[in-house]
This record gives sequence, structure tokens and C-alpha cells, in this order.
Amino acid sequence: MKIAIIDYGAGNVQSVLFALKRLGYAATVTTDPGLIRSADKVIFPGVGEASTAMVRLKATKLDQVIPALQQPVLGICLGMQLLCRYTEEGNTNGLGIFDTDVVRFSNRVKVPQIGWNTVANCKSDLFRGITGEPYLYFVHSYYVPLIPECIATTGYDTTFSSAIQKENFYGVQFHPEKSGEVGAQVLTNFLNV
Repeated sequence: MKIAIIDYGAGNVQSVLFALKRLGYAATVTTDPGLIRSADKVIFPGVGEASTAMVRLKATKLDQVIPALQQPVLGICLGMQLLCRYTEEGNTNGLGIFDTDVVRFSNRVKVPQIGWNTVANCKSDLFRGITGEPYLYFVHSYYVPLIPECIATTGYDTTFSSAIQKENFYGVQFHPEKSGEVGAQVLTNFLNV
């Protein structure tokens, strides 16, 4: 299986690579549109700031490549947020795959949310074999509100979409690569889609 990890300077690329290696998979970290288009699975990771990330995606024309992909694509954290239409972080337009805005947590809670939190209402193949309300690892200041494409929810300040899916595009706000056995199962399920 050919797995491409989109390289745009996001911070969690190495941890995603290591998580895949632990599962027995090799992946290519790349900005090459041809390699990305020809991959069986594409992972769009992300730790960082949205407007800077979009500048880098535009510089490599990946802002045009990603929305046109036909194979399964997994956006992680900032990667998930950039799949959306717009984010309040840097007042930035995203890739527009999900027709929603990404908003900042209020001042009622500590921002960013850092640490383990439960994920509920899990549905879709991404959560196959995962029962109950598992704990997964989060680091974020912005979130996707509840939308029709929501496939899992989490509560922090409000109830938000912690996983979303539209056709071949999946997004998770948590970091599966840092979430132990449950995160490994999420990655395995994605690779088996």
C-alpha cells in the first residue's frame, strides 16, 4: 500500500510516520502532487497555525491538489480544520471540502485544550472495533462545530465535532498517532477503508 503524508511544515509528521511504522506500514512524506495523487491513502497531518499552513499549501499548489483527491484522505488536527471552508485562526480560508467555519474556544475554558478527552457518538468505519467513549489525545484552540458530517463528538467548552467525514475525506481533531491503542486502531481502520 502506498501511503503519502502531505508535507507542508506541520509539526507532527514524524510522530505520524512512527505510528505507521509501529503498525507495519511505510509512508512517504512529500509535497509532490504526483506522489500524492498516486497514493492509495493520504494523510494530511497538522500542528501549527492555519494561515501559515495555507500559505505553504498554496506555494506548492497543494491547495488545488487536495480537494481533487479521490482516494481516502485523513486530516489530523490542523489538517482536519484546513479541510473546512474557513477558520477564525488568522481569519483564513481553508480548502472548502466541509462547508463550515472553524471557531475558537471561549475564554470560559483553558485554551488550548491539551490532554486526554473522551470521544462519543462514534460512527463510520473509522471507529470499527472501538466501543464506548474512548479517551484520545487533543491539543487545539479551535474546533469544528456540530455539522451533518460529524462522526464523533467531544465536550470541551461546548460539544463539538471531534471527527468528520464527507465521501473520501475524513478528519479527526484528536491525534491518533499519540493516542495509544485506540489511536492505533483509528489509523488501522483508516488504512483499511
